[in-house]
Amino acid sequence: MFPENRPRRLRKTAAIRSMVRETTICPADFIVPLFIHPGKKFKQPIASMPGQFRYSIDMLPPVIKELSDMGIPAVLLFGIPEKKDAFGTEAHKKNGIVQQAVRAIKDSNPEMVVITDVCMCEYTSHGHCGILDDAAGVSNDDTLEVLAKI
Repeated sequence: MFPENRPRRLRKTAAIRSMVRETTICPADFIVPLFIHPGKKFKQPIASMPGQFRYSIDMLPPVIKELSDMGIPAVLLFGIPEKKDAFGTEAHKKNGIVQQAVRAIKDSNPEMVVITDVCMCEYTSHGHCGILDDAAGVSNDDTLEVLAKI
């Protein structure tokens, strides 16, 4: 029967595993999600995501310093607005929660890469990713107009 002989590299030692591994991950490859919450002095664990927290903006600088000291170059922000509505208007406010967080992060560490989420589900009262049309479906055209403001 083919194959009669199946030669394989032995992976018993760290040196051999290091030589043949296909993927290497280091801190510079990571993007850390940060969940931003209104208020002051706020740090709350997220039960469904062990090790993750909701932070108020004033709590971000030490978190950013810690991430930077570990060699992590980027964060992805998810905002929790004070108010939600059917149009996700908090998403494009000049002083929205994410906009404030971006400024605070850049003030504390200009080199940190900051990525923001453009999905509107976190800003809408109905939880959909955009503006709903009369048929209760997401209207891509109306949503794109809002996203263009962001």
